[in-house]
Parts: sequence; structure tokens; C-alpha cells
Amino acid sequence: MKKDNNRKQDSQRGSQKRQAGKGEYSPNPRNERGGRINKSTSPERGTDQENRWSTRKENSKKSESSSEKRGFSLEGHPKKKYTPKTDSGKFNPKGKQDTSSRGRREDQPKDGEFKTVYKGRGKDERPVFETIKKTDKSSQGSKKKFIKVLPAELPKEPRPEYNFDTLEKKLNKSKKDESIRLNKYISNAGICSRREADNLIQNGEIRVNGEIVTELGYKVAIGDSVTYKSKRINPEKPVYVLLNKPKDFITTTDDPMERKTVMQLVSNACKERIFPVGRLDRNTTGLLLFTNDGDLAAKLSHPSNQIKKIYQVTLDKPLTKGDEEVIMEGFDLEDGPVKVNDMQVLSKDRTILGLEIHIGRNRIVRRIFAHFGYEVIALDRVMYAGLDKKDLTRGHYRFLTEKEVINLKYFK
Repeated sequence: MKKDNNRKQDSQRGSQKRQAGKGEYSPNPRNERGGRINKSTSPERGTDQENRWSTRKENSKKSESSSEKRGFSLEGHPKKKYTPKTDSGKFNPKGKQDTSSRGRREDQPKDGEFKTVYKGRGKDERPVFETIKKTDKSSQGSKKKFIKVLPAELPKEPRPEYNFDTLEKKLNKSKKDESIRLNKYISNAGICSRREADNLIQNGEIRVNGEIVTELGYKVAIGDSVTYKSKRINPEKPVYVLLNKPKDFITTTDDPMERKTVMQLVSNACKERIFPVGRLDRNTTGLLLFTNDGDLAAKLSHPSNQIKKIYQVTLDKPLTKGDEEVIMEGFDLEDGPVKVNDMQVLSKDRTILGLEIHIGRNRIVRRIFAHFGYEVIALDRVMYAGLDKKDLTRGHYRFLTEKEVINLKYFK
């Protein structure tokens, strides 16, 4: 029975195909809606498949020919084509807009066209900065051109010759048997700083008693022969210069912005390499010490020695008695407690004060009064470590006497 049913189904399918070939109505079970099929619009299945296979072969042949033309690297990967980058550094494919400039006006500069400029300090003694355009002609035109500063006049008294041997013998501080580090020996000779001397030692440019020394921390005696560039070097004689600093001069040995520095005022004082001890602000005047004695500079700069300094302070408004009492009792700033040694009111309107202090923090005097809402109009250091500016006019310098140096080096 099953075979008969299969035969009937096959015969029905064959008759349906014949009728479809003649263009008659075909109730094809695959075509649920039915309809007439024309020979002109529906090619046979075999021819359709042959056309598809032929197109695939043609496409595969084209791809093979294009792959043969394509260059390959040694690793077997195809070479990448060069794709130019946009200004933002990111790849910008065709047909896509650069969204980095979206929402930006045409006259608005892009990132990287700004620079931050230091504008000084506010009333609270905190730095003030401003962001301006790099291509701003007004900012470029406002750049000051400083005139070359002439050094101060030579002092009337000649440079003294210091001899501390007798005093050192009395104090049992003889240095005959002592040795010092090689970099310090070179620095004391005025060749360069200690850090730069370490580079000279590592490069093998220093000889001690005829032998090259490259060991950092090497110590030499006073009688040893130290040579640099085939010339024997000796420690320089000590120099001590006291300057009455004027306004608008920066306390630094070198300024890349070519502003006026205190080193220009003492450039004719000596041939030795001297440096300032401590610093004074640009708008602060008064006493500033220069020397090539590193031991003395370290002693005066260390806070444990509590070197006293006296300032004359001019405020923008009278100092109240309540603020005066708080300053004398002591108070706290953001970097620690503050305790002054003494303070006296020098004028009737209570705007000029005398302040004695041993703290050496940055801009400490201005910050003390800014904490209570005062602005320091003028600040002058009238005494430093027992040295005063008697008979020393503004912008001039003098050499310290031997007695003054002894008090600084061996006594507090």
C-alpha cells in the first residue's frame, strides 16, 4: 500500500510540472498562494545555479589577482597604507566630520595655544596666575626690556685679609690634620658648585697628586696637589660682602628671564665665586650677605641656630591693639606655628612697625600681616645676624671686618 501511495504522489507531481510548463494554473504546495509562472520570467533552476557559480569564480579570480599585486612584508602580513592624521592626532575616516572642533567658534583658539603667566601675589600673599593666548600681541609687547645694570661703586675701604689661624688654635680648631671632600675642595677653589664638581670627578677630569680620581666622596688633605685641566687649583681666600639691597632686584645667581639680579650689583667686588646667603623678595630692601664660605652659609641658614633679623614694616592701615597682642602671643599659619621675638610700634598712626624674628620661612613677614588682613607696603631688613647697615647707602656694598666675621663664624 505504501508503494502505491508513493507512485500516486510522484505521478501527481509530474503532471503538475507539465501543466506549469504550459503556463496553466498550478496548485503547487510550495506556492501556497498559487499563480501562473511564465517561462520568460523564471529560468530553470540549473541555468540559474550555473550563472551563480560562474560569477563566484570570476570574483575569486579577481581577488586572487589583487592579492598577488598587494605587497607583503617579511612576516607575511600585508603592508599598511599611509593614512594622514588630522590636527588632533586621531584618524579621520572619509565621510566623517572632526568632532573635536564641534561647539567651538572659529575665532576661539585650540588647545595648546594658551600659556599660564605669573602675575605676582595678592593681598593674601598667595601667587596669582593668568591664562592668556600664546599669540597675543599685547602680552608679547608688554615684555619689559631691562637695561644692563652697572655694578655698585667700590667701597672706600679695601678688601681685608682674614687670618683665623691664631683664633682657631685657641679654640682647638686646627685644620692641619683634617681632610675635606674633593668636591668641596673644588667648590672652594671657585671652579664650580659641589654638584658640578661630582660630574668632573666622575668624568676623570680631576687629578690628585698626579693620579686620576673618579671616586665620589674621596677626601683630600690641605697639602695635596689637586689639578684640573693641567692646572693646580687651590682653595680660594674667603670673601664676605654685605649689600644694602635696593628694590626691584631678584635674589638669584642666574635668571633665565634676564631680570635684574643682586649678582649684578656685586659683580666687581671680587674674582672669587660668591653667592647670597638666604634671600630677599623682589620688593624687599635691606641687608643681604654674600660669601664663598659654605660652612658659614650653612650655619646662618639653619633654623636651629635661630639667627635674629630685624625688619621695618610699613602697613596699609593702622595696626589694632588686639592684633598686636595676638601676634606677640603667637598663632598658627598653614605651615606651622609663628612666634615673633619682639614687635614695636614706631609711628603715631600705628602703620610703621619694628619686628624682630628668627623664623626663616618664605615671605614670613608679609604672610604674618596678611593673616590679619593687612598689606605690607614696604619692607626693609635693617639688621641681620648682628650686622647693621650703618653708613651703607641703598644699592652699595662693603666688606666685613675680621672682627665681624669672627663673631659670625665662631660665636652665636
